[in-house]
Amino acid sequence: MSKADKLGVSASFARAQPVGVSSRRAAIAEATGAPTSGVLPPSEVPIEALAHNPLNLREDLTDLDELAQSLIVRGQLQPLAVATRMAFMEAHPGQTDGLGRAPYVVIDGNRRLAAAQLAGLKTMHIHVNDALAASAADILESALIANVHRVDVAPLDQARAIQELVDVHGSQAQVAKRLGKTPAWVSQRLALLNLTPTLQEKVETGELKVEPARRIGRLPQEEQETAATESINAVNPPRQRTRPTPTVNAVNAVNAAPPAPTPVPTPTPRITIATDSPETIADALTAHLTPDDLKAVTELLVTRI
Repeated sequence: MSKADKLGVSASFARAQPVGVSSRRAAIAEATGAPTSGVLPPSEVPIEALAHNPLNLREDLTDLDELAQSLIVRGQLQPLAVATRMAFMEAHPGQTDGLGRAPYVVIDGNRRLAAAQLAGLKTMHIHVNDALAASAADILESALIANVHRVDVAPLDQARAIQELVDVHGSQAQVAKRLGKTPAWVSQRLALLNLTPTLQEKVETGELKVEPARRIGRLPQEEQETAATESINAVNPPRQRTRPTPTVNAVNAVNAAPPAPTPVPTPTPRITIATDSPETIADALTAHLTPDDLKAVTELLVTRI
């Protein structure tokens, strides 16, 4: 039985013959059963043929249940970007722990791979590109660039990956150029790494928002706690304690002062006229109305004649 059959990968691995393969690649292929550069890469492989990228920028693969359910219902909508195991081993000889004997290493799509494993998928669609594994900087850049605009990448994970790129390229300006960002963008994100461990934890839990945290990270650490407290209180101001309304219970109800009486509105005076004689009506109006009111009534009556 061939190594390809033992690994349970595509039968094309065994049938295709390498073309123009170096002796080193041939030795790695012989030891691992991985395809060489002369083999037409498959577009779909068994899930056990895929290994997680040891250099993945995410420390935690979060919220997998929802993604696993989506893969079950909708299927895989985007192929995983992978490099052959051989190309990865050539570029990263000291980073092979955890690869097992999988012939492919996922460069972009580690979270989807984890969700697919959780969902029990048997195969996954892939796109093979060995150029992604050319160097440690390239593989980190590929993972970072693919995740720069994803909301599910934690800000501190992004900052740590950017710092690794700075270590490789030597300056923030070079990293900004390679990522297609401004130096200010890089500097803002790296500022999170200058926060105290306590404040970094608050960023991870969401208690301290990312935007003010980047500003606070530029301050001396002895000033950061005060600034963070002000920022947190500005978003969630402390509740004002309200004075409870005094109540009277059955025990002290006897001794309690009686409530103030409610004012009774003064009723509007009414004029009752018991006869329809004009003289009597005039007398009643004169007796009950002021001279000004009597004059106003007279004028109203005149206008109605």
